[in-house]
Amino acid sequence: MSFNFIEDKDKKVHFIGIGGISMSGLAAVLLNSGFKVSGSDFKESKITKKLALSGAEIYIGHDKNNIKNVDLVVYTAAIPESNPELIYAKEQNIELMDRAEFLGTIMKGHKYNVAISGAHGKTTCTSMLSNITLKSNLDPTILVGGEMDAIGGNFRIGNSDFFITEACEYKRSFLKFFPYVGVILNIDADHLDYYKDIDEITETFLQFSKLIPKDGYLIGYTGDSRVREILNKANCNTLSYGFKDADVIPQNITFNEKGCASFDVYKNDTKLFNVTLNNPGDHNILNALSAICVSLIFKVDTKDIIAGLLECKGAHKRFEYKGTVDGVTIIDDYAHHPVEIKATLNTAKKIPHNKTFCVFQPHTYTRTKTLFSEFTDAFFDADEVVLMDIYAAREKDTGLVSSNELGDALRAKGVKCTNVHSHDEALTYVKENTESNDLLLTVGAGDVVIVGEKFLNTLK
Repeated sequence: MSFNFIEDKDKKVHFIGIGGISMSGLAAVLLNSGFKVSGSDFKESKITKKLALSGAEIYIGHDKNNIKNVDLVVYTAAIPESNPELIYAKEQNIELMDRAEFLGTIMKGHKYNVAISGAHGKTTCTSMLSNITLKSNLDPTILVGGEMDAIGGNFRIGNSDFFITEACEYKRSFLKFFPYVGVILNIDADHLDYYKDIDEITETFLQFSKLIPKDGYLIGYTGDSRVREILNKANCNTLSYGFKDADVIPQNITFNEKGCASFDVYKNDTKLFNVTLNNPGDHNILNALSAICVSLIFKVDTKDIIAGLLECKGAHKRFEYKGTVDGVTIIDDYAHHPVEIKATLNTAKKIPHNKTFCVFQPHTYTRTKTLFSEFTDAFFDADEVVLMDIYAAREKDTGLVSSNELGDALRAKGVKCTNVHSHDEALTYVKENTESNDLLLTVGAGDVVIVGEKFLNTLK
């Protein structure tokens, strides 16, 4: 079987790791299109329950017996070769596709595919553009790497040629996509468990840019020298943005008491309009500019751009306000790379408060080890760091590095840092040390959010 998204509605597709944020979106696209869907994950979640209610066969735990009358098996890059379902599918000669190839297959059914790439900011930029295109009634299909209130989750099924998705560089996944518009927000050293170095990462983004057809568009941030170089090598139309030296720039920037910016948008020295954001921080000015660039290409009405950005709350876990209790404000953020952590703490500075307590959970041993020095310089804007153990994610603890080592290095640089080894220990520390008007940040891509949620619930 050669899978065809348009013609193969009678086929059954099985997803290994169906509870993942991207895999669940793909499964939902199929369910909404009339396909039979099954899938497995190591634990039950709100996402798996939602898919089950939509008609998917959900299995908790991985077992070859989960694959029943299946025509195609889709798996993620994080699934190991030892997975019993993967092994069984190979033994039975069932067609296999990795997540990125499968997403690319679905993209073939749309003309105006927008693929948003970069080391940081993909989910927020995708959220902003999604709000704008919804406001302008372009009726897009959307796959986003977080949950958005505007679409009630992490996906939306549209009935037009517009398709908006994040494009991740991990294991060169985005090279299997078919972008008409490609966005490169930034290029940074990450996923060094796969890539050799930053030069190999940059070369992969260059290959991504060459997927865009000649009549398509590459959008990029000129403040990043590597992105700028790729813009100069593009074989398609280009549109750049940045704080200066770009086609689209912001002028007359001001911030409100929530740290959200208002600014005039200029293109080639001509003022276009003024926007106010609902997402705080300098970095979200750049995210907004990238979404504005896509909107200009598709000739979205000015009022829809302005309204879409103003109403965009972003995705969950992106500087997400969780609540206030006893005068302490709790905010959760997905930041797990040193550059992202700096941006999060810089954003916190724009909000009036007393002390900033940052509960940080490092994500993967490889990232912690390879970016160890950068992590030690990422927390100077926090008054206190509460450092949790490393969240293993797809890795095993081989003794490569520990949070205790990172804590020692932070303390050696003068950062007030306390190591904790459980959510409850972190909760106890922040309950005993925070005071009214303090800011409590839970930061990381793992399950550190539990600390903030327990803080709210126990004190309420």
